[in-house]
Amino acid sequence: MDYEFEPPATPAVPVHGGSKFPVRRIFCVGKNYADHIREMGGDAKKSSPVFFTKPADAIVMTGASIPYPQGTDDLHYEGELVVAIGNSGRDLTERHEAGALIFGTACGCDLTRRDLQAAAKKAGAPWDASKAFDHSAPVAPIGRWQDFSPDAFDGARLVTKVNDEIRQDAPLSAMIWTVPEIICALSALFELRAGDLIYTGTPAGVGPLNRGDRVEVEIGTLPALEFSIAE
Repeated sequence: MDYEFEPPATPAVPVHGGSKFPVRRIFCVGKNYADHIREMGGDAKKSSPVFFTKPADAIVMTGASIPYPQGTDDLHYEGELVVAIGNSGRDLTERHEAGALIFGTACGCDLTRRDLQAAAKKAGAPWDASKAFDHSAPVAPIGRWQDFSPDAFDGARLVTKVNDEIRQDAPLSAMIWTVPEIICALSALFELRAGDLIYTGTPAGVGPLNRGDRVEVEIGTLPALEFSIAE
C-alpha cells in the first residue's frame, strides 16, 4: 500500500572516516556522576540507574545552529559520552557481552528544559517535555570502537565549554555506572539493537544557555562536538 505522505528520512550520525550511522532509538542515563547528583540536590549513593529517552530525530549534527526551544526560559547544557550500539542483545550480564555490542563512541550534549524538569519532578510527573524535545540531542561524528576506545576510557576527561570558558571538566572514570554496566542494565529492560545511541550521563557544572552561546564538548581524541544557540 502507498503511504499517505512521504516517510521522513532516517536520522543518521556521520562516522569518523566516512559512512553514516542510522539512529534507531536514543537512551539516556540520569544521575551517573556523584558530583552532578549533589549539584542537583540529590543523594549520591549508588542505586539502580535512571533511564529516559529522546526521539531519534532530536539528533543535531556538529556545527549546527539550534533555535532556542519553545516553552522554556531555562535551557541547560549537559556534556556527555555517547555510546553507539552496533549489534543486538538482551538480558546481558557479562562485561564482554556488553562490549560486543559497542560500535563506537562520540561526544554529545543532552539539552534540557530545566524549568520544565523541575516542575515535573515536583509534581511526580514524567520528564518527557523537559528532555525529549526538538534539537535536544547534539552529537559529534562517531569514532569507531577499534580506533578510539583507548582514548575514550583510559584516563580521558569530559570537557564542556561555553563561549570558550570551561564549565565541565571531569574524568570518565567518575561515572557511577560504567559503560558495560549501563548496557547490561538497559538490556534487561529493552532489546538493544544496531542503531541505538546511549547518552551516558553528565558531571557537575551544568548551567543555562542563552541565545548566541557557542558550546563545545571534548573527550580525549574523539571528534569534538560544537554547536551554537541561534540569536
